[in-house]
Amino acid sequence: MNHIEENSTRMADMSVQEILRSYRNDEISLESASHQIEQIIRRSPFDDIGYARVDLHRKARQGAAEVIYGEGKTAEQILGIVESMLAHQEKSILITRLDADKASAIRARYELEYNEAARIALIGEKLPAGGMGKVLVVTAGTSDIPVAEEAAFTAEALGNKVERLYDVGVAGLHRLLSQLDSIMNASVVIAVAGMEGALASVVGGLVDVPVIAVPTSVGYGAAFEGMAALLAMLNSCASGVSVVNIDNGFGAGFLAGRMNHMHPKGE
Repeated sequence: MNHIEENSTRMADMSVQEILRSYRNDEISLESASHQIEQIIRRSPFDDIGYARVDLHRKARQGAAEVIYGEGKTAEQILGIVESMLAHQEKSILITRLDADKASAIRARYELEYNEAARIALIGEKLPAGGMGKVLVVTAGTSDIPVAEEAAFTAEALGNKVERLYDVGVAGLHRLLSQLDSIMNASVVIAVAGMEGALASVVGGLVDVPVIAVPTSVGYGAAFEGMAALLAMLNSCASGVSVVNIDNGFGAGFLAGRMNHMHPKGE
């Protein structure tokens, strides 16, 4: 393969941002950059594989590729979507709500990093850690860890430095207060709690950064499978607390990653 062919092959795997960065660094010419961006624009915005229309332009629109929701899909369907994404130069594929049997079927064909407790997996490499600082994931109890791990894994996969602080709920407030240095040094805090969901309000009253509250379905009967924690978090008197859906660790990790990578438009 000659130098021109090698360069062309390398560029075929590049995103628009990577192409522009290469042009800025004088690694490619304006004509080459323009041609490759035109090729990306001309690609179909989705790949129709019969049972799914794989969104190929989501990374260009939103900064992150489509994430595969594994629950309700067969292993064969997930593999088909993975194959489509890989064929269109996607290097990192996140799969959520993936049970162990489906994970085994996928691992038979692809290298897979799998967190069984959180039911989340990654094909490919996590993005390099960057952003303004760290994302801190805090849980009220040990039973909340699976949801917290879904959040942490997601944030790490999307290129964030993540720190975990587990089992520091309000039933023993001294456990949380003993970690104030870590809490105060976070750029975004994800507070994961079931039962009465009080942890989010406590954390929200301590920090000057966004707090993403995640209600979990942990708790006895009157917790109503997370509804009590959800309503408590929505009614938090602490400012700067936002709330995602019950057990939605993925949504919290994704949002935290975006917050941690925010920058002024045009720069």
